Amino acid sequence: MSSYTQIKVELQSTIQSHKTFDKFCKTGPGDYAEHDKFLGIRTSDIRKLALKYKNIPLQEVQLLIDSPFNEERLLALLILVRRYEKGTIQDKDLVYQYYLRNLKQVNNWNLVDSSAHMIIGAYSIRQNNTDILFTLARSSIMWERRIAMVATWWFIRKGNTAVPLTIAEILLYDAHDLIHKAIGWMLREVGKHNQTHLIAFLDQHAHHMPRISLRYALEKFSPAQKQYYLSLK
Repeated sequence: MSSYTQIKVELQSTIQSHKTFDKFCKTGPGDYAEHDKFLGIRTSDIRKLALKYKNIPLQEVQLLIDSPFNEERLLALLILVRRYEKGTIQDKDLVYQYYLRNLKQVNNWNLVDSSAHMIIGAYSIRQNNTDILFTLARSSIMWERRIAMVATWWFIRKGNTAVPLTIAEILLYDAHDLIHKAIGWMLREVGKHNQTHLIAFLDQHAHHMPRISLRYALEKFSPAQKQYYLSLK
C-alpha cells in the first residue's frame, strides 16, 4: 500500500462532521470558498498525520495538494512546512519553489494562515529579498494577496515591522474582507512587538482604513485608545 493510500485510509478514520468545519468558511454560491469541500477532520489530527508522513515522496504530496478536499491540501502544506523547518538549504529552496508552483491550491484562509509565513516569509528573510511579497500583494488573486500579508508575520517575529507595514499600506484599500482581517491581524502583531510603530501607522491611516482592520489592530489597546482611534472613522 502506498503512503498516499494509507493516508486516505487514516483520514477517513478521523472524519468528524462536515458541519463543524463548513461553518468557518463561506462555501455558498458566489462565496470565497464556493470551490472548497470538507471531509470534516480536526486540524489537530491533520497535524499528527503531517508529522507521521513528513517524508513521503513529493509525487504523493502532489496528490494531496491537488485534492478538492481542504483537509488533504492542508495536510500537504503542513508536510511542506515541516520539511522547510527541518530541511537543509537545498531542501528549503526546493520547498519554496514547490510552494510557488502550487499557489493556486493555497486557496482558503486556513491554508494560507498555516503556511505562508513559515515558507514564503521565512524564505524571503533568509534570502534578504522581499520581491515576491510585493508581487503577490499586487496580484489579482485574493488568496495571493492574503499570502503576501500573512507571510510578513515571519518578519514581525524577527523584529522587522517595516515590511509588514509597507505591505499593509499596499493592501489597505483592498475590496475583500479577508484582506481587511489579515491586515488587522498583522497590525496587531506589529503592536505586540513595537507599539510605537503601530501607533504611527494608525495616526496616519486610522481615519480611512477598513473598520474591521482597525478593530483587529486595536485589540490590545486600552479602552481609551480604542475609543480615540475608532472616533476618527
